[in-house]
Amino acid sequence: MEETFIRSVKYENEVLTILDQTKLPTVTEFLELTKIEEVWEAIKHLKVRGAPAIGIAAAYGLLLGIKDAPEEDFATFYQHFKEKQDYLATSRPTAVNLFWALNKMEERVKKEQHQSILYIKNALEEEAHLIRNQDEEVCRSIGEQALTLLEDGMGVLTHCNAGGIATAKYGTALAPLYLAKEKGWNIKVFADETRPLLQGARLTTWELMQAGIDVTLIADNMAAMVMQKGWVQAVMVGCDRVAANGDVANKIGTYGVALLAKAHHIPFFVAAPMSTIDLQTKTGEEIPIEERGSEEITNSFGKQTAPNGVKVFNPAFDVTPNNLITAIITERGIVKGNYQEELSKLFSNSHV
Repeated sequence: MEETFIRSVKYENEVLTILDQTKLPTVTEFLELTKIEEVWEAIKHLKVRGAPAIGIAAAYGLLLGIKDAPEEDFATFYQHFKEKQDYLATSRPTAVNLFWALNKMEERVKKEQHQSILYIKNALEEEAHLIRNQDEEVCRSIGEQALTLLEDGMGVLTHCNAGGIATAKYGTALAPLYLAKEKGWNIKVFADETRPLLQGARLTTWELMQAGIDVTLIADNMAAMVMQKGWVQAVMVGCDRVAANGDVANKIGTYGVALLAKAHHIPFFVAAPMSTIDLQTKTGEEIPIEERGSEEITNSFGKQTAPNGVKVFNPAFDVTPNNLITAIITERGIVKGNYQEELSKLFSNSHV
């Protein structure tokens, strides 16, 4: 399966190479970033996207931000580190992996504070690589867990892109589809185009076609009809943040898909790495929802499709209430029922 995957985020010799996801599917272009400002811009403008990939890019971006940090004493270095950490944290508000990865880097700084600054810088590079490598392992594990909920021959609908290019490898919601392919299963995927930025059309279909997986593109407003025809036996989506009670923030339109699944008695599954679970956020109402520019709706197809001056509401995410979610799939197991209790149990044995 190795040849079917494109690594969307790679760091080597103080250069962060990312796949520019704004150019897909017609152009496959990699950007070489050497400054923290370039990483901030890439995250903000969706050149790198997907909660896990954002976290990985932020960790590497922090390395670029501190490579020339003063080395005379820890206090001066730490002040510089915090400035760069806080700066990257302003790039996007909803995906909790961004803050999780930045916090992991800070924990490593504090752990090594009695070492030389050069040692700390090397330790931070080690930590960033660890974040990337662990994400690959996590995605594989999520795929294995999720595959137990699927069967050969099923139709699976997905929304947005939660695939390999949104993570270190495999993806979250798409991971079981890759593993099903490895097993020789024939899963038929229906991919919502995911308005307004078309991540399903541009990214998910491209990625699955690269892997030889059966995928059919549909407009967002066709999901109900596809379900009505009996072509879908499961919905599988990723997420950007899970609240303590199991409410889930994901790409705008996910809530509508969950309502449709409920109406058609179709299970609705959320693939969620432990790093996206935020026990400090009690419910979905507390999750900050990013709002983006009006031009993404009025000019999203390369031409103006709405009158000048029209008012636009453009949230990037919505929140799906826990009562619409059949199960949340993590690398540590599948959670159902009382999400408040079950999510908390996942964290009880070890620290994430």
